[in-house]
Amino acid sequence: MKDILLITPPFTQLNTPYPATAYLKGFLNAKRIPSFQMDLGIEVILTVFSRNGLTDLFAQCRPPESANATLIFNLKETYIQTVDAVIAFLQGQNQTLARQICSGHFLPEASRFAQLDDMEWAFGSIGMQDKAKHLATLYLEDISDFIVECVDANFGFSRYAERLGRSANSFDELYANLQRNPTYFDKITLKILEERVKTINPKLICFSVPFPGNLYSAFRCTQFIKAHFPKIKTAMGGGFPNTELREIKDNRVFEFFDFITLDDGELPIELLHHHIQNPEANEFKRTWVLENHQVVYKSNTIRPDYKQSEVGTPDYSDLYLEQYISVIEIANPMHSLWSDGRWNKLTMAHGCYWGKCTFCDISLDYIKLYEPIAAKLLVDRMETIMAQTGESGFHFVDEAAPPALMRELALEILRRKLTVTWWTNIRFEKSFTRDLCVLLQTSGCIAVSGGLEVASDRLLELIQKGVTVAQVAQVTRNFTEAGIMVHAYLMYGYPTQTVQETIDSLEMVRQLFEIGVLQSGFWHQFAMTAHSPVGMFPEQFGVIPEMKPITFANNDIQFKDQTGIHHDRFSFGLRKSLFNYMHGIGFDYDLQEWFDFKIPKTKVTPNFIRQCLDQNELSTVKPTAKIIWLGRIPSVESFIRSKKGQSKTMFRLTFYDKKGMFEVTTETELGNQLLDVLDSLTQQRLKPMNYAELKAYFESRFTDFEFFWHSKPMRLLREYGLLLVI
Repeated sequence: MKDILLITPPFTQLNTPYPATAYLKGFLNAKRIPSFQMDLGIEVILTVFSRNGLTDLFAQCRPPESANATLIFNLKETYIQTVDAVIAFLQGQNQTLARQICSGHFLPEASRFAQLDDMEWAFGSIGMQDKAKHLATLYLEDISDFIVECVDANFGFSRYAERLGRSANSFDELYANLQRNPTYFDKITLKILEERVKTINPKLICFSVPFPGNLYSAFRCTQFIKAHFPKIKTAMGGGFPNTELREIKDNRVFEFFDFITLDDGELPIELLHHHIQNPEANEFKRTWVLENHQVVYKSNTIRPDYKQSEVGTPDYSDLYLEQYISVIEIANPMHSLWSDGRWNKLTMAHGCYWGKCTFCDISLDYIKLYEPIAAKLLVDRMETIMAQTGESGFHFVDEAAPPALMRELALEILRRKLTVTWWTNIRFEKSFTRDLCVLLQTSGCIAVSGGLEVASDRLLELIQKGVTVAQVAQVTRNFTEAGIMVHAYLMYGYPTQTVQETIDSLEMVRQLFEIGVLQSGFWHQFAMTAHSPVGMFPEQFGVIPEMKPITFANNDIQFKDQTGIHHDRFSFGLRKSLFNYMHGIGFDYDLQEWFDFKIPKTKVTPNFIRQCLDQNELSTVKPTAKIIWLGRIPSVESFIRSKKGQSKTMFRLTFYDKKGMFEVTTETELGNQLLDVLDSLTQQRLKPMNYAELKAYFESRFTDFEFFWHSKPMRLLREYGLLLVI
């Protein structure tokens, strides 16, 4: 028996658990409150995508109408026969099956396989495992298409009935759907839920609802709990209520949920648990309840939220970690990070250190309350999670990871000699110098994603992004040259954006890909949200909101742009061009080729990004910049060099690194100075010296530091692991 059951309802990701329940369970452990967590989505998927599951599905489906669904139905025995093997392969078992999958004779093929013309181009001749994962993913998507047509139109691998939760200002449609008989997937979901509730026997069931595609299932589950386990209290928290349920008025919502909590969930859940244990205790934190038939917001405790150092280490126990499915939906290495592999999810800092972007929900606590976690504590948590899960890959899910904290994280990883792989979201800050990017890569960073948004300096200033296109180009170059993959979020349709600016943005993106400093990207159309500066002060941004009465959810706001431009016309052309650029083709096409309507010529010069990259970075060294030597102490050989009848003792320093060796030849005095400095930097690796300290150290033993720092041997070492990190 556990006091609290934490549930992520269907569906989020196939390859890794959404981390919210793991965060809460770690906190509850610290408070010694017994809890159990489950990812109901992956359990439902594994039930359906099995021999028994597909047998039942094909037996209960509606007659197919399309040619594609008819083909799948007539191949049902082949799907039933192969599904267990395919799922096991995608779970990391039986990897030799890749050869059969790639043979073209093992999997049944329906419409999704029509996109396979360029498989060799996308994966090459050595990517058999990735190619097999992609083919297996197409196989699952074919079955998904069949399900949508013949079983349940609401189905999606990473969402369920998403339309009912998206911009649902009124509860009417969702409520009406909940009065209907349970769907095929509802029945499977509720059967699993019933078995778990009977086993755990909780007093409180908390549903974490991160996205609109989880909302319907959460309500369907609580409807079932209220009917069959009426003594159990139910609560909802997570990303969806945090952003959308801040103005709730409809009493009917509380036929399903007893409590809805907002923002950080630790203290609200602790107080709910205390209330359920002691009903006379009526302290609440950011919690909606129903009192006297009225929806009431209660936040009557004086207790502050917990600091990030106090919330404990995320706990992934109870979850079926070995059974998640790695898929590759499209042939792009950056996109595969989201769906391929089991990533432990952590946060470097609560909130966003920038917190100014006008399209972002910067008025909400999850963004505006910035609190970083100390690097040592962060790596302590990494080591704990690695020991628990057996996985050393980390996705830091920050709004934007702070460069200074990333630096300290990298140094702490290197101090502890950990082998980890990690990636995160960033702003394209000028702080990401060449040397910092090398340090991050050395610690295990493989990729970053960041918001370029609109590649227009005018609009970037209006967005208050705090970067310029030239700065983005230089930072992406630094990451790329360090061996870190770069993904850019791209936006079109921002208020006051002109057609010319959209086309000019596309040209800048084309140049970034052509030069090779950007490897991946995604265009999305601007959406106005209620809690962003644009949503709160639309008149300042030239948009006219179309407001509706709010009784349930409120986030996305429909609006009219005073420019009158229909930005959605650009969607297909922008995405088609980007797909080609990501695969290294189409750079020589005129931009008009991507659109079936007339567009203006770009005003961006053909070498604009190249000129940005040719600009020299400032060479001024800050006294506080850290000096880091990633290499080893070299072997030393002295020899005599004779020139014009004069002899001089010289040093040959031989350095070894992962890629081989290199040599530095120098005069004896300079060589001794160099060895002394490298020895000191090696000893100080646990606490790197800054530039001022190194200068003082050098000058206490030798003479002219500036001559030494700019000498040829030092310039060579700067290329091989001597870093100057701001």
